[in-house]
Amino acid sequence: MPSLEATHTRLSDLRAVRAESDRFFNVLVPEALFERPIAERHRVIFYIGHLDGFDSIQICREGLDIPSPDPELDVLFQAGIDPDSDALPTDTAADWPSLEQVRAYVERCRSHVDRHLEQASEDSIHFAIEHRQMHLETLAYMFHNLDYRFKRSAQLEDVHDAGTAESFFPENAWIDIPAGDALLGKADDGSFGWDNEYQEHCRAVPSFRIQQRSISNGEYLRFVEAGAPLPHFWARHGDALYYRGMLGEHPLPLDWPVYVTQNEAQAYASWLGRSLMTEEQFHRAAYGTARSGQRRYPWGDAEPARWHGNFDLRRWDPEPVDATPSGRSAFGVEQLVGNGWQWTSSVFGPFEGFKPNPKYAGYSANFFDGKHYVMKGGSPRTAARLLRRSFRNWFRADYPYVYATFRCVENA
Repeated sequence: MPSLEATHTRLSDLRAVRAESDRFFNVLVPEALFERPIAERHRVIFYIGHLDGFDSIQICREGLDIPSPDPELDVLFQAGIDPDSDALPTDTAADWPSLEQVRAYVERCRSHVDRHLEQASEDSIHFAIEHRQMHLETLAYMFHNLDYRFKRSAQLEDVHDAGTAESFFPENAWIDIPAGDALLGKADDGSFGWDNEYQEHCRAVPSFRIQQRSISNGEYLRFVEAGAPLPHFWARHGDALYYRGMLGEHPLPLDWPVYVTQNEAQAYASWLGRSLMTEEQFHRAAYGTARSGQRRYPWGDAEPARWHGNFDLRRWDPEPVDATPSGRSAFGVEQLVGNGWQWTSSVFGPFEGFKPNPKYAGYSANFFDGKHYVMKGGSPRTAARLLRRSFRNWFRADYPYVYATFRCVENA
C-alpha cells in the first residue's frame, strides 16, 4: 500500500489533469457540447462523461473489484467509437443525458476514485492520467473542426498564444544519417508503458538521407500547384489560401509544417521521388548518435522544455519549422518531437513478444489490421509525459484530422 505522501502525490497528479480537462471543455460554449464535430466520433458530451467514467472503471471496478455507483451510466460512457467504423453513429442530441446529469456523474466518479486511490495500483493511475492526456489531444482535433462561433476565443487566447508566422519558408536541407542501430520499444523496467511499446529491441538501419525539417506549407504548396488537393487544414477564398487555425482562419503561413494524411504524405514523397521514413529510421535519426549511444530525447537526456519544441499544450497551432533549433537530434535533424506527429511508412503492429494488457486488451490489438500507420514524435497538443522514446501513435492513412506532418528520406 502506498504511503500517505505517495497517495497525496497521486491525488495531486490526477487533480492536475482533471483541471486541465475542465479548462479544455470550458473553451466551448454550452450549446457546442452536444455537437458532433467529426462525423465518425461521438458528440462532445460523451467525452465529458467518458474521461472520469474510465477512471472509475479502470481504477475501482476493474482494478479493485469495487462495484460502481452508476453501472448504467458506465455502460453509456465506457466505450468510444473507432473512427474507422464504416457505420456512422446515428444518435441525436436528445438521446444523451443533460449536461447537469453528466456533470453530476463526473463528480460521483471522481469522489469514488478519490476514496479508493490509496488502494489503487501504480499502473491504473498511469492508465487514467495518460488516457485523459491522449483524449485531450484527440478532442483538440474535434474542437478544431467546430464552427468558430462555438468557441470562447478570448479564453483560448488568454491560455495559449496563437502566435504569428511568416510568408516565406526556410530551405529544407538533406542530412546524412550513417548506418547504425535503432533502439525501439520499451524495457520491462517497472516503469509504465502501453502494451504496444514492449519489448525493447535493436534494429540495424542502413545509412540514409533525411530532410532536416518537416515539410512546410510552402513546400507543399508546390505540390498543390501541380494538381494535388488542398489539405484538410487549408481553405481557399477566391485566389487566396488560408490556414484553418483553432481560433480562426489566417493567410497560409508558409513556414509552418503542413498537416496531412498519411496518404497525402506518401503521394508527396512519391511526387518528389523519395519515400516516407520507417519507424526504425525515425528512431535512428531522432535518438541515435554517430557512435553506439542512444539518447532519451532527440536533444539529449534533459526533460522536455519549451525551447526544445512545440508540445505539452503550449500552443493551439503550429510554429515555424525552424523555430526550435535547441531540439535538434545528434545528427542535426529538427523537430522530430513536437510541432506535429511524424508520419511513417510502417504499418502499426506488435513487436515480438507482444502481450495485450488484460486491463485494456483492445487498446492496441484492435488496430493490428494492416490499415493503420505508425506516427512518432508529438504535436503541439501532446503532453510531455507522452514524448518518451517508446511511445507509439497510429491512425488510418486517410484520417485527415490529426496534427501530423512528415518529411522525406532517400537511400544514401
